[in-house]
Amino acid sequence: MQYMFVLAARAPFHDFGVWVRGSGLEIVMLASGSVLLARFIRWASAKMAEHAESLRESSGSLVRSEDSKHRRAVTQVVTWTLVVVVYIVACLSIIQRVGISLTAFIPVATVAGVAFGFGAQRIVSDLLAGFFLVAERQYGFGDLVRISVPGLGVPAVLGTVENVSLRVTTVRTTTGEVVMTPNGQISQVTNLSRDWARAVIDVPVPVAVDVNHVLAVLRQACEAAFADAHLHPLLLDTPAVMGVESLQVDQFQVRVVARTLPGRQFEVGRSMRVLITRTLRSEGINLHAEISTGASTGTA
Repeated sequence: MQYMFVLAARAPFHDFGVWVRGSGLEIVMLASGSVLLARFIRWASAKMAEHAESLRESSGSLVRSEDSKHRRAVTQVVTWTLVVVVYIVACLSIIQRVGISLTAFIPVATVAGVAFGFGAQRIVSDLLAGFFLVAERQYGFGDLVRISVPGLGVPAVLGTVENVSLRVTTVRTTTGEVVMTPNGQISQVTNLSRDWARAVIDVPVPVAVDVNHVLAVLRQACEAAFADAHLHPLLLDTPAVMGVESLQVDQFQVRVVARTLPGRQFEVGRSMRVLITRTLRSEGINLHAEISTGASTGTA
């Protein structure tokens, strides 16, 4: 009843025509203006992203720099925050134009705020986690990451970061699925595209083959990979043959390691598997089993 009296005291509904030409028109303008302003903010953010991407393509860089990825993530967070602020301000202004005094909501807002504080702990946790992951540059737009969420009984999500906000991180997996994870639920992040990456290839070879001959052939394959027109821009240096990694009854495994540009270790690993297989077969060495490829990331 208190709110009805406040509304009746402040809202000039006794002359609907005057109210429509005054406060009613202002409400329509506020609602339309807030929607247009939010769309303009998103449009400006998209244009900035397109401009940054065009600059990267014109420079001939194969991967995004850490600064550009961080700037893109900050832009996405700022865009999300500005849109939320615009809608909140518009809603408060519309409430005032309707004739409802905001001071009448103070007692209710106090009680609701306490209840909301207990019920919205996860939202606050998501916002805080999102702020720190952006401030600490844990990952940014375009990074290849592996995100672990405890307690759900699901495997870690591996994919490319497409959007970062204070509450949610959006990742697209290699199969095209879009996975949205609240930032507060992320327990561990493995960034596979920070500064540089490493492709690790374990080559299984039959025990009947001379190990020294295999090592020499693999070194030739590594030199050929570094001289390859497709692989050379992706490699930071010549791939190295680390030696025999493990011994089994019928085979031994020789490890080959290649440092690559961030996020390109899987592409390099696939290409090197083909090159190594072709080189070994040209020397009359048939692989006993399939070649397993791993990948890791590092900081220069």
